[in-house]
Amino acid sequence: MSGIPIDETGRFAGYASVFSRVDEGGDIVMPEAFARSLKRRGTERIRLLFQHDPKEPVGTWERIVEDGFGLWVEGRLVPGVPRADALRKLIERGAIDGLSIGFRTVRATREAATGYRKLWQIDLWEISIVTFPMMEGARIAAASPDAHLQRALQATVSLLKKP
Repeated sequence: MSGIPIDETGRFAGYASVFSRVDEGGDIVMPEAFARSLKRRGTERIRLLFQHDPKEPVGTWERIVEDGFGLWVEGRLVPGVPRADALRKLIERGAIDGLSIGFRTVRATREAATGYRKLWQIDLWEISIVTFPMMEGARIAAASPDAHLQRALQATVSLLKKP
Protein backbone atom coordinates (compact mmCIF):
# COMPACT_ATOMS: atom_id res chain seq x y z
CA MET A 1 0.00 0.00 0.00
CA SER A 2 0.97 3.61 -0.40
CA GLY A 3 1.49 6.31 2.21
CA ILE A 4 -2.17 7.35 1.94
CA PRO A 5 -4.84 5.34 3.77
CA ILE A 6 -6.26 3.72 0.61
CA ASP A 7 -4.75 2.75 -2.73
CA GLU A 8 -6.11 3.11 -6.27
CA THR A 9 -7.69 -0.36 -6.13
CA GLY A 10 -9.65 0.45 -2.96
CA ARG A 11 -7.36 -1.51 -0.65
CA PHE A 12 -6.93 -0.21 2.92
CA ALA A 13 -5.81 -1.41 6.35
CA GLY A 14 -5.97 -0.50 10.03
CA TYR A 15 -7.00 -1.64 13.47
CA ALA A 16 -10.65 -2.58 13.91
CA SER A 17 -10.14 -3.01 17.66
CA VAL A 18 -7.40 -2.23 20.16
CA PHE A 19 -6.70 -4.50 23.11
CA SER A 20 -6.85 -3.57 26.79
CA ARG A 21 -8.27 -0.07 26.31
CA VAL A 22 -11.67 1.22 27.41
CA ASP A 23 -13.99 2.19 24.55
CA GLU A 24 -16.80 4.77 24.65
CA GLY A 25 -19.27 2.08 25.77
CA GLY A 26 -17.15 0.93 28.71
CA ASP A 27 -15.94 -2.26 27.03
CA ILE A 28 -12.35 -3.52 27.10
CA VAL A 29 -11.44 -6.09 24.44
CA MET A 30 -8.88 -8.51 25.81
CA PRO A 31 -6.06 -10.13 23.77
CA GLU A 32 -7.13 -13.29 21.93
CA ALA A 33 -10.82 -12.40 22.28
CA PHE A 34 -11.32 -12.98 18.55
CA ALA A 35 -9.25 -16.19 18.19
CA ARG A 36 -12.06 -18.78 18.22
CA SER A 37 -14.34 -16.70 16.04
CA LEU A 38 -11.64 -16.08 13.43
CA LYS A 39 -10.78 -19.76 13.37
CA ARG A 40 -14.44 -20.78 12.99
CA ARG A 41 -15.60 -18.11 10.55
CA GLY A 42 -12.45 -17.30 8.62
CA THR A 43 -12.01 -13.97 6.88
CA GLU A 44 -14.52 -14.76 4.14
CA ARG A 45 -17.50 -14.99 6.56
CA ILE A 46 -16.90 -11.65 8.26
CA ARG A 47 -18.63 -8.85 6.40
CA LEU A 48 -17.28 -5.42 5.49
CA LEU A 49 -20.15 -2.97 5.97
CA PHE A 50 -20.74 0.76 6.19
CA GLN A 51 -22.04 2.05 9.57
CA HIS A 52 -23.00 -1.52 10.68
CA ASP A 53 -25.84 -1.55 8.16
CA PRO A 54 -26.43 -5.05 6.72
CA LYS A 55 -27.94 -3.38 3.65
CA GLU A 56 -24.62 -1.59 3.02
CA PRO A 57 -21.92 -4.16 2.19
CA VAL A 58 -19.06 -2.23 0.61
CA GLY A 59 -16.20 -4.69 0.22
CA THR A 60 -14.42 -7.78 1.42
CA TRP A 61 -11.82 -8.49 4.07
CA GLU A 62 -8.58 -9.95 2.75
CA ARG A 63 -6.83 -10.36 6.09
CA ILE A 64 -7.96 -10.26 9.74
CA VAL A 65 -5.42 -11.10 12.44
CA GLU A 66 -4.83 -10.49 16.12
CA ASP A 67 -1.43 -9.09 17.05
CA GLY A 68 -0.01 -7.62 20.24
CA PHE A 69 -1.85 -4.33 19.69
CA GLY A 70 -5.32 -5.35 18.50
CA LEU A 71 -7.31 -6.69 15.56
CA TRP A 72 -5.45 -5.79 12.35
CA VAL A 73 -7.55 -5.81 9.17
CA GLU A 74 -6.86 -5.42 5.48
CA GLY A 75 -9.80 -4.95 3.15
CA ARG A 76 -10.77 -3.89 -0.32
CA LEU A 77 -13.75 -1.82 -1.38
CA VAL A 78 -15.71 -3.20 -4.34
CA PRO A 79 -15.47 -0.86 -7.35
CA GLY A 80 -18.74 0.04 -9.01
CA VAL A 81 -20.73 -0.08 -5.77
CA PRO A 82 -21.84 3.54 -5.29
CA ARG A 83 -21.29 3.61 -1.51
CA ALA A 84 -17.88 1.90 -1.87
CA ASP A 85 -16.82 4.38 -4.56
CA ALA A 86 -17.84 7.28 -2.33
CA LEU A 87 -16.04 5.76 0.67
CA ARG A 88 -12.84 5.35 -1.33
CA LYS A 89 -12.85 9.08 -2.08
CA LEU A 90 -13.74 10.02 1.51
CA ILE A 91 -10.99 7.80 2.96
CA GLU A 92 -8.49 9.12 0.45
CA ARG A 93 -9.25 12.70 1.53
CA GLY A 94 -9.21 11.85 5.25
CA ALA A 95 -12.91 12.63 5.70
CA ILE A 96 -13.69 9.24 7.23
CA ASP A 97 -11.33 6.78 8.89
CA GLY A 98 -13.18 4.95 11.68
CA LEU A 99 -13.50 1.20 12.05
CA SER A 100 -15.91 -0.63 14.36
CA ILE A 101 -16.69 -4.26 15.16
CA GLY A 102 -20.10 -5.91 15.15
CA PHE A 103 -20.16 -8.93 17.46
CA ARG A 104 -21.94 -11.12 19.97
CA THR A 105 -20.40 -11.40 23.42
CA VAL A 106 -19.50 -15.00 24.28
CA ARG A 107 -17.59 -14.51 27.53
CA ALA A 108 -17.19 -11.32 29.56
CA THR A 109 -16.60 -10.18 33.13
CA ARG A 110 -17.40 -6.89 34.80
CA GLU A 111 -14.88 -4.97 36.89
CA ALA A 112 -16.57 -4.18 40.21
CA ALA A 113 -14.56 -1.02 40.86
CA THR A 114 -15.11 0.65 37.46
CA GLY A 115 -18.10 -1.12 35.94
CA TYR A 116 -16.10 -1.73 32.77
CA ARG A 117 -16.86 -4.92 30.89
CA LYS A 118 -13.87 -7.06 29.87
CA LEU A 119 -14.58 -9.01 26.68
CA TRP A 120 -12.67 -12.30 26.82
CA GLN A 121 -14.35 -14.06 23.90
CA ILE A 122 -16.18 -12.43 21.00
CA ASP A 123 -18.13 -13.91 18.09
CA LEU A 124 -17.17 -11.43 15.34
CA TRP A 125 -19.83 -10.95 12.63
CA GLU A 126 -18.74 -7.85 10.80
CA ILE A 127 -16.37 -4.92 10.74
CA SER A 128 -17.65 -1.58 9.51
CA ILE A 129 -16.20 1.63 8.20
CA VAL A 130 -17.79 4.24 10.45
CA THR A 131 -17.80 7.97 11.01
CA PHE A 132 -17.43 7.73 14.81
CA PRO A 133 -15.79 4.57 16.19
CA MET A 134 -16.49 3.48 19.79
CA MET A 135 -12.77 2.72 20.16
CA GLU A 136 -10.68 5.81 19.51
CA GLY A 137 -7.73 3.76 18.22
CA ALA A 138 -9.84 1.80 15.72
CA ARG A 139 -8.86 3.63 12.57
CA ILE A 140 -7.88 3.16 8.97
CA ALA A 141 -4.20 3.99 8.80
CA ALA A 142 -1.78 5.05 6.13
CA ALA A 143 0.32 1.96 5.64
CA SER A 144 3.87 1.38 4.65
CA PRO A 145 5.22 -2.15 4.16
CA ASP A 146 6.40 -2.25 7.78
CA ALA A 147 3.57 -0.29 9.49
CA HIS A 148 2.00 -3.45 10.89
CA LEU A 149 5.34 -4.57 12.34
CA GLN A 150 5.97 -1.12 13.84
CA ARG A 151 2.55 -1.18 15.55
CA ALA A 152 3.19 -4.66 16.96
CA LEU A 153 6.57 -3.51 18.33
CA GLN A 154 4.94 -0.47 19.95
CA ALA A 155 2.38 -2.76 21.59
CA THR A 156 5.11 -5.05 22.90
CA VAL A 157 7.07 -2.14 24.34
CA SER A 158 3.96 -0.72 26.05
CA LEU A 159 3.21 -4.11 27.61
CA LEU A 160 6.76 -4.36 28.92
CA LYS A 161 6.48 -0.92 30.54
CA LYS A 162 3.41 -1.90 32.60
CA PRO A 163 4.11 -2.56 36.30
